[in-house]
Amino acid sequence: MTTSCTDFIRTVRERLPATLGLRLDFDGVNVLVASNSQHVNVLLEDYFREFVAAPENNCPPDFVITAHEGTVPDLDEAFTEKAPDPGKTKIKEEYVNCGDGRLVRKSLTGMLFAFTPAEHLAVGECARNCNQVVNFINSRLIARHLDRGCYLGHAAAVAFRGKGIALCGFSGMGKSTLALFLMNEGCTFVSNDRVLLSGDLPAKLYGVPKQPRINPGTALHNDALRNIVDSEDRERFAALPPERLWSLEHKYDAPIGQCWGPGRFVLRAPFSGLAVLNWHREGGATRFVEVYPPDRPDLVRAFRKDSGLFYAPDEAEARPAPSPEAYAVRLAQAPMLEITGGVDFAAAAKACLDFFCGRQREQRCR
Repeated sequence: MTTSCTDFIRTVRERLPATLGLRLDFDGVNVLVASNSQHVNVLLEDYFREFVAAPENNCPPDFVITAHEGTVPDLDEAFTEKAPDPGKTKIKEEYVNCGDGRLVRKSLTGMLFAFTPAEHLAVGECARNCNQVVNFINSRLIARHLDRGCYLGHAAAVAFRGKGIALCGFSGMGKSTLALFLMNEGCTFVSNDRVLLSGDLPAKLYGVPKQPRINPGTALHNDALRNIVDSEDRERFAALPPERLWSLEHKYDAPIGQCWGPGRFVLRAPFSGLAVLNWHREGGATRFVEVYPPDRPDLVRAFRKDSGLFYAPDEAEARPAPSPEAYAVRLAQAPMLEITGGVDFAAAAKACLDFFCGRQREQRCR
């Protein structure tokens, strides 16, 4: 690259000064997001409403992220295309590795993200692509946890009476839907699509402050979520055959605070177990079987997640990603429940609480 990542960040910040600040508190990780756009600031404040720092929180930020609404500078650089994920065909991202960091460009929107170990910047149509800015902010939190030795998981998570349950599954199995059914059982939300499993003992789950994105089928089958779909669309979706309804690509944000009230979204819980969805809509009766992670590498693969383009540790501190075997050993610190057979979210939610949290035993003892 002809210029360093640090120089590029400095140039953008001088051209588009980010003077509007938003303080966020992610379970004790203090983040300052600064922008040159009031609209972007309002959108981010609304999205992260549960994590806006209290006025008395004057701690210095652990890191600063700047989001710049404006034209992306022309770069005379040869970007490398990132291969699509398995089962996908579209090229969504391309990148340039710099001596001191990385540039990542979104192919469809043109948004550009630059980061070094100390600097983090987004530039482009930030308001129009606020979801990508949100994901970038969350990627910086994930990177911080990875630097501390956490294992990245492709999973949702909830907490119940001091115990944390991770929920994973192969593509389209419905881990987010199950998490939201568990919310109806009194759980607290921890994470939607990514969790970090600590490398120390006792193991902990760290969540990512991303609101669940759900399809119409999830919304219509959960009373707490029905109102995020307007009445006209509810009628139209309800008339669809079940297989068509559940396959719709239309997505809605499901704000936890709006749907379940304040105090129902936290970002840390003890690791008390992992439920793996391995079911199918025509699978018959739903079945629940305890399994041992080292004996089931196929299920460990459903949880294990590569760090991706938005994690580029400093060369002096770089370490290889944990192996599948290391993931299995780490997951074996708590029970694993495989859920097979047919899809039944209500039954799965109750089974998870009974198995991981002993709720059924507690109720019998009352």
